[in-house]
Amino acid sequence: MATDNIRKNIMLTQPRFVLAVPGLKVSVPFYRDKLGMDVEFEEGGWCFLSRDNFSLMLGECPDAIAPKALGDHSYFAYITVTDATALFEEFNSKLVEMMKPLTDEPWGMREFGIVSVDGHRIMFGEELDSNQDVSLNS
Repeated sequence: MATDNIRKNIMLTQPRFVLAVPGLKVSVPFYRDKLGMDVEFEEGGWCFLSRDNFSLMLGECPDAIAPKALGDHSYFAYITVTDATALFEEFNSKLVEMMKPLTDEPWGMREFGIVSVDGHRIMFGEELDSNQDVSLNS
C-alpha cells in the first residue's frame, strides 16, 4: 500500500500529555513534589514538566470542568515503568492518593493507579515476565 511507504519514514517519538488544570499553584507542586517531576518551563498559564520519558503540559483553565467530575473520563495515561513496586512505594510514602492498589494482572502487568490533586487518573504498570515473583495477588 502507498500509505505503508509513507509511514515507514514517520515515527512517533514521545508522547507529551496536555492537561487542563484549575490552577498551576496547586497542580505544579503535586507533580513536582509528589511525583518527582522536573519543571522545564513555566509561563503564561502553562507549565511543562517531565520525569524520564513522561512529559506533561499543564494548562491553567480555572473555568473548565473539574477532572474529578469526569468520572472514568478522567483517566489520561498508562505509563509503563521498570519497577512498579518501587514506584508504588515511592508515591505511597509521599501520600499520593491511590485509586488502584499494586496488583498483578492476568494481562501480564503489575500495575497501580493514582489520582492527581485535580482528579486526573494515571495508571503505572510494569511488564511481568515468567521469572518475576507474582505473589501480590496470592
